[in-house]
Amino acid sequence: MSSNKGTRKLNYALAINEALAQKLESDPSVILIGQGVTSPWYVGNTCKDLVERFGEERVIDTPVSENATTGAAVGAAIAGMKAIVVHPRTDFAVYAFDPIINQAANWFYMSGGTSSVPVVFWLIVNGGGEQAAQHSQALHTVFAHVPGLKVIAPSTAYDVKGLLIGAINDPNPVVFIDNRSLYGASENVPEEMYEIPFGKGVVRRKGKDITLVSFSFLAQESVKAAEALALEGIDAEVIDIRTLKPLDEKIILDSVNKTGKIAIVDSAWKFCGFSAEIAALINEKTNLSNKSILRVNIPDAPAPASVSLEEGYYLNSDKIVKSVKSLF
Repeated sequence: MSSNKGTRKLNYALAINEALAQKLESDPSVILIGQGVTSPWYVGNTCKDLVERFGEERVIDTPVSENATTGAAVGAAIAGMKAIVVHPRTDFAVYAFDPIINQAANWFYMSGGTSSVPVVFWLIVNGGGEQAAQHSQALHTVFAHVPGLKVIAPSTAYDVKGLLIGAINDPNPVVFIDNRSLYGASENVPEEMYEIPFGKGVVRRKGKDITLVSFSFLAQESVKAAEALALEGIDAEVIDIRTLKPLDEKIILDSVNKTGKIAIVDSAWKFCGFSAEIAALINEKTNLSNKSILRVNIPDAPAPASVSLEEGYYLNSDKIVKSVKSLF
């Protein structure tokens, strides 16, 4: 990881843009492919000016065919390129399960380690905005379940640049769980390239009464919840795991062994979800009572389209606060 020399304020979307531009500039084998890479409507400012700078042979705006686009990216990676394939709606990456799960995830293993697939599957999550059930699903648990795939889910501008550069440099496939709700969040980001190692979580707020574990957008909401809980006398520690796979078990266990309580805040459904994995980790490697383990998830139902129903469906800091208080 680099020093903070040359640091300046950058929002999350432009931190992605800078990471992509710097890798395209420094490595001629890097390509970006996917729907809407030239359209702010699809990808916000994350791909701003990339096609003008690097040309249509390296920044490739594709037809609406997720399976073919992803298969082309995987094939290019096998052939020696470093491919980044964007899915502006995570939901439609389901069409690409074959090249992601059957091919890319297994290639290194099935080739006996003689061939790798340096590809980043960039999946953008939408939550709210009347996007409805087919445009709003958080499917990170599915990808984290598959051997051969690494899964990153940054929550800050600094982290998204460092983790994305690391993902592009990785010789094997990485799933980048992006979240459109983070695009306006700003912080100081170094101008130079740097990497954040996978499997290293971070403490966003120290506390002694309960551990809040989350990632991506809800890591930010967990910090807000912790500040609100502090006003009510509950001192919450917030762990942002940053990568789901590999998972930093140590940072979670160290915190839980200190606080004695944990709330796992997950943007997906509870049943068979990622929060269950963290709960199982706590059960297997600590002496915590089940009564001290809380899972905070969205309802086990498809996402609604109306604003009023969305307010009841999606998680935010207020709902995290209400859930955590049930343990005290």
